[in-house]
Amino acid sequence: MGILQIFTLLGALGMFLYGMNLMSSGLQKASGDKLRGFLSAMTSNPFKGVMTGLGITTVIQSSSATTVMVVSFVNAGLLTLVQAIGVIMGANIGTTVTAWLVSWLGFKADISILAIPLMAFGFLFSNSKKNQRQNIGELIVGFCLLFLGLSFMKESVPDLNETPQVLEFVKSWSSHGFSSVLIFLVFGTVLTLVLQSSSATMAITLIMLSMGWIPFNMACAMVLGENIGTTITANIAASVGNTQAKRAAMSHTIFNVFGVMWALLLFKPFLALVGCITEYIFGLPNPASEGFEVSESISAEGTAALYGLSMLHTLFNTINTLILIWFIKYIEKAVVWIIKAPENKETETFRLKYISAGPVATPELATEQAFDEIIHFAQISRTGLGYAKLAISENDSNKFEELRAKLVKYEEISDRIEYEIASFLNGVSLGDISEATSIKIKAMYKIIGELESLGDSGEAISRILSRRNIHNKKFSTDAICNLQKMADTLDVAYGVMLENLEAAHKGTLVDISNAYNAENHINELRNTLRESEIEEMENGEKNYQESVYYLDIVNELERMGDFIINISQDLKKSFVNK
Repeated sequence: MGILQIFTLLGALGMFLYGMNLMSSGLQKASGDKLRGFLSAMTSNPFKGVMTGLGITTVIQSSSATTVMVVSFVNAGLLTLVQAIGVIMGANIGTTVTAWLVSWLGFKADISILAIPLMAFGFLFSNSKKNQRQNIGELIVGFCLLFLGLSFMKESVPDLNETPQVLEFVKSWSSHGFSSVLIFLVFGTVLTLVLQSSSATMAITLIMLSMGWIPFNMACAMVLGENIGTTITANIAASVGNTQAKRAAMSHTIFNVFGVMWALLLFKPFLALVGCITEYIFGLPNPASEGFEVSESISAEGTAALYGLSMLHTLFNTINTLILIWFIKYIEKAVVWIIKAPENKETETFRLKYISAGPVATPELATEQAFDEIIHFAQISRTGLGYAKLAISENDSNKFEELRAKLVKYEEISDRIEYEIASFLNGVSLGDISEATSIKIKAMYKIIGELESLGDSGEAISRILSRRNIHNKKFSTDAICNLQKMADTLDVAYGVMLENLEAAHKGTLVDISNAYNAENHINELRNTLRESEIEEMENGEKNYQESVYYLDIVNELERMGDFIINISQDLKKSFVNK
């Protein structure tokens, strides 16, 4: 096998993987909002969870993408652990569609003949001014590249019949009985780990089988190994996630490992069942029968082997789901026992709640996590206002210092959260995203900037109060009541802002008149308090320095109202369906 042939094979594999990613990306962008709605409509019914996972994976043609997405959504609190387990089961069934497509279109129909003409349509669509047509163009180009890559892989692999010694060496690995089954199972696992795509490993297995390199039973062992290897992707994604995300990924591992265990224990009967079904449904030779050999993929034996392997993949995941769907609660208990919750919960109080697992494999859906984190950010900011209200009326110096330290801490938290969300959005933006998602991401950047400014204002209020205390000044009872009234009015505006954020997230935001009303109340109260204080200063009824500190806090609270209305305005511009 020459150097050029090796690089051709690697390039063909790269084309296959790139085509699959491109096709998946186009599908995600074309149906991103629908997928979001599909997942948000998720219920606790395990059967609906399975159908959800099956449907999404069938659409985006990547069980790894679905599983990583599910782990991220558990991390984001959008799915419970029980719901996630059901979706993961369905994803494992959905991924078997790829094997059937490759077996039928890639080997029997040889759609690579039509791939280049189809590429012309993909190019025309991708140059359209309409965003949706561009996504469809990307889907078509990805589809064509996938099957072109598969065609080149088939052509570039060496013909071992010309080198009988090598062929005998390869076949010798399958002559050790059950040990050979374990060897090929490990090989399938490792190959999936390296390629990070069970679909690519499945394509390579189909090629090896169709060329007669390995017998049918060893190809089946490789498929079982691929099911273990594909669980690693989700575990990697969950490694920096919260406890629930790690548990969701672990449930995927338990599901597939359990399946492989029963499939190995019943290996011969299971293969016999697959062979009988293939023979009965397609009228082809039984690939699991004694003496069955594949000479070439276009023969009846070749077709039987390809369809039989795809049938095994489907049956394995379907039977495994039908068995384990009744034990979801027990799987949940098992992963909870395996992955313990952190004992010191205080350390997690102010960590990111929804996006700690990093960008998911589906950029169109990653904005869901970012928006949840922004709502969480707004809730933290509102808690900071509560500490500011307490600090305004606190006369005990020690207790005031505790509150001041908390306001300083909340300002630091705001800075950190803004940075982390921005970094996450940067990662999402680097992906191939739709125009609508790009507009939403730009609005999110502005919103997190406003929320960070709210944290700065809380810390600024603590500085004003600290200077007041240094100069041994105190606010009168009336002044404290007025400031509390101003803070309460601002808290109402916070509530409106959170209401609008939730509505925008659900796609139900229509107008922001509630935000304008809240802003007007803040401005009117600010004007009333300022005019009253200035008048009392002119009449000599108030100490000048105390009044300066008082007015500074009034103005800072009013500035916070400006930041809050800016957030609702950003939502109106980018999240209201026009």
